[in-house]
Amino acid sequence: MNTFLTILYVIDCLALIVIVLLQEGKSAGLSGSISGAAETYWGKNKGRSVEGKLEKATVVLAVMFIVLSLILSYIAK
Repeated sequence: MNTFLTILYVIDCLALIVIVLLQEGKSAGLSGSISGAAETYWGKNKGRSVEGKLEKATVVLAVMFIVLSLILSYIAK
């Protein structure tokens, strides 16, 4: 069981790193600071876009990371 959880933990860590690196930065440069958070089609439908899916995947992987960390630390005691 410990080996399986450790392998799952490593896969989760690597996936979390990749997902975070794939995301765009929050600042959109000079045009982002001038226009601010303008409500555009992409702004309203961000949850359905690729960026929205990456954010949701980041949250899921981060929660999984924390839970697996706690479980592995409990098993190690």
